[in-house]
Amino acid sequence: MATATDNFLPEALFKFDHLETRVQKHLKKVYGTLSISMLAAAAGAYVHLFTGIISAGLLTALGSIGMMIWLAATSHTKENEQKRLAIFIGFTFLSGVSLGPLLDMVIQIDPSIITTALMGTCLIFISFSLAALYNTNRTYLYFGGMLLSALSWMCLLTLMNIFFRSKMIYDLNLYGGLVIFCGFVLYDTQLIIEKARRGDDDYIWQCVDLFLDFINIFRRLLIILANKEGNKKKRKD
Repeated sequence: MATATDNFLPEALFKFDHLETRVQKHLKKVYGTLSISMLAAAAGAYVHLFTGIISAGLLTALGSIGMMIWLAATSHTKENEQKRLAIFIGFTFLSGVSLGPLLDMVIQIDPSIITTALMGTCLIFISFSLAALYNTNRTYLYFGGMLLSALSWMCLLTLMNIFFRSKMIYDLNLYGGLVIFCGFVLYDTQLIIEKARRGDDDYIWQCVDLFLDFINIFRRLLIILANKEGNKKKRKD
């Protein structure tokens, strides 16, 4: 017989009885692959920071984009599963390498910012993912159009700010982008569930969306925390 304390067990938080068994199995593949991608990205960042074997630059950025295009162009079949997984890991590794210059800058200000930003990103990502997983009425799927429009405007403002150099536009993109990608966590999570229900079991490509959401939140938190710490040091000086 269950007791009242059973409701507070950690495993109870991750029971999704409202989801079909097939969907739950698919989500395990998605998040398992996402975990691997995070390790690959961390390895890429480590290689840039501490080995000098590969350094972030134009080639790594182009390589990351090329890997993503290659993954999209490779058909989703059982025979290609391991190949596509290898391509995806290559994409995430190069994405981690590309974070190198930002991490270099943050380390010069305060290395602890990286840990704080990573913990904050994990907390945000897990919280918003659980909110989407527990939502049963598909509410967040309606965010798609609004989020894509907001992202388009953000990209346009970024291009405009190359010429205007406006602090206000920069801050709007920084903080607005953080809100947008938090929204994308909600939207992409529910979209994956709906795709799984309709028979789309391409868990590798679906991981790309979640990985990009995580990286973009992490990148913005790094910049926000670094800016705040930098301003504190300037005031002290």
